[in-house]
Amino acid sequence: MEKSNISRRSVLQVGGAASLAAAIGLAAGQPASASTFLGSKPKATEILDLGPAVVQFSLMSGLLVGDVLYIGSRNLDPVRIIAFHVPTGKVIGQTELTNGHSIQTLAADASGRYLYAGVLQKSTGVLPNLFRWDLNSLATKATAIGRIGDRDVRDLSVAPNGRLYIVGGGSPTAPALWEFDPASSQITSLGIPDPGATLARAVAATDSTIFFGAGSTLNGGSGASRACLFAYDRATKTFTNVTPAEMLKDPSIRDLGIVGDKLMVSSAGSLENSKIAAVNLSNPTTYVQALSEGKTAKNFAAIGDKVYFANETGLVAYSLSANAISAMPYQGPSLGEIWGVDAKGGKLLVTSGYGFVAEIDPATGSTKTTDLGEAGAPSDPQSVMGIAAGAGYVYVGGNGVIARRSLRTGQVNNMSAPGEAKDAIVVDGALYTGQYSGQGIWSYDPRNGKPITQVADFPKEQNRPLDVCWDETNNLVLVVTQADTEGGGSLWTYDPRTGKKGFFVNPVDEVQLVRAVASRDGVAYLGGGLPDLGGQGTVVAFDPVNGKELWRIDPGQNSGVAALAVQGKYLYGVSRKGSVFVIDLPQRKVVHQADITSVSYGFAALVTNRGAVYGVSNTHVFRFDPKTFEVATVVADIDGAWYSGSHINNDEDGYLYTMRGRNLVRINDHPRR
Repeated sequence: MEKSNISRRSVLQVGGAASLAAAIGLAAGQPASASTFLGSKPKATEILDLGPAVVQFSLMSGLLVGDVLYIGSRNLDPVRIIAFHVPTGKVIGQTELTNGHSIQTLAADASGRYLYAGVLQKSTGVLPNLFRWDLNSLATKATAIGRIGDRDVRDLSVAPNGRLYIVGGGSPTAPALWEFDPASSQITSLGIPDPGATLARAVAATDSTIFFGAGSTLNGGSGASRACLFAYDRATKTFTNVTPAEMLKDPSIRDLGIVGDKLMVSSAGSLENSKIAAVNLSNPTTYVQALSEGKTAKNFAAIGDKVYFANETGLVAYSLSANAISAMPYQGPSLGEIWGVDAKGGKLLVTSGYGFVAEIDPATGSTKTTDLGEAGAPSDPQSVMGIAAGAGYVYVGGNGVIARRSLRTGQVNNMSAPGEAKDAIVVDGALYTGQYSGQGIWSYDPRNGKPITQVADFPKEQNRPLDVCWDETNNLVLVVTQADTEGGGSLWTYDPRTGKKGFFVNPVDEVQLVRAVASRDGVAYLGGGLPDLGGQGTVVAFDPVNGKELWRIDPGQNSGVAALAVQGKYLYGVSRKGSVFVIDLPQRKVVHQADITSVSYGFAALVTNRGAVYGVSNTHVFRFDPKTFEVATVVADIDGAWYSGSHINNDEDGYLYTMRGRNLVRINDHPRR
């Protein structure tokens, strides 16, 4: 992110008291030291802890068992499952798990006694990623039952005979189908049906057949497999490809569900909308299919002839008899990202990523909602996404929420926003975010009293914003992205004055995503790379108005670009393998390279502030000398709780904002001139 474009006068008009309070260290109610007052010699570096950045019960799964809706948390520490009693609208129990950061999937056995949970993890290792909770005793803690070889558990299904089947991904190998036998407590790999798949997100089990759905949801392109559905015969121990022909071009199978004698199958949409198929369980090669609405189709729940499921904007109904899709009538607040759809008493229970449960009458759309925090769910600090600051506020992105913190009062308000604000900037007092997944650019202005809204949309396959900056010459918001399912990436542009948007696909090449962007004199500098650490990281100088490449250079890092920033005539870049390179822009050549693995490796972010370029990694805040380019540590062991890569940003007063653990911190640093 680049520095917010706000004049000193506008700050005094909008939040002058906030700026002054922050300057003397009073924004969080802490006493100011003598060195913070005007006329005193400042300390080299001052750090002010502003408290937890984003606090909300964040969730990623929901499953109804009897009268209780079990909900798995997301990005909370420790990860947990809560038990929400539907008739009373109260949380009646919870359990904490010993590993993982999120729970994307839950499954119960046929008796309703045992609830299984699989977790997403930060790294591979020996810790368990499968757990079981005895629902007959909610006061008893869930126990670990072992681990599958894939890092992340994405879906679970319990067969009628009690065996548990598991799929996931996140490891260097292609995803396998796994089985847990509760009689022997053994976890076994049943094989890898498609070595070209990058992620498996769907599994459904009968006593005789296990259905395995996978594809290229992450790290698509470059020869990765597309949607694939396999039937595993338990008797012969063989896989048969039964992918509906209409889904073969889609990136992946998104979800599976058994409804009577049918297997409901959905594909993840990208260049086309999602598709729905009703497959005959007795003969999986026969089916009917229909084109759905939107690019997401997940969480099947049946009431009579209708099978309901979620897309990215709400609920959709599929008629089994008519093989037809229709939007479900709905009256109520935005449901955001939906993580659970269940049927109870002729109504639908929807678990919303916004932190509430909605009970919906599918005939009329009438809705009753219960806020989970008010119902007793614990609200804890999340790991976070992007940070932006300016005009007296700091904004921090979480899952389905953006926290707005006033620097004048310290008050924090949570704003619901779909998906995740991966990165953001403040321009003339207004916030602009790049929203994942495929949500485009959203904006919020605290002065007009309106909620955050989408101001520009782009092709849905360009789904993962990675960096946002401001082009002050052309007055454009610039956002660069990764196309998860297709490979490559894009540059988005948005003019806040006119509302005009621009879109340029694969400005680096057809393989490299665009991870970083910086701007100088109307030129956008784009940093390319691959999803992993290796590969070429090309830097492209690009005209964001006319969509033309001006020149390009390979910095020779043998690694993708993690971040870019401009100071004076120099473009600074940090690679994902922990090196810095500096390009003299007028000369168009690299004039400095160095190893900085002591302070940065992997994801990183850069920002220009007070005449120097600052950076943050998962471990350190650092800066570069503007004359020698030497790196210096500003804050060691920052260890921010980031969900998808570290971020740092500044406000018009030169304060830096980043994370230390799960708390937001403000850094006041004075580089030597």
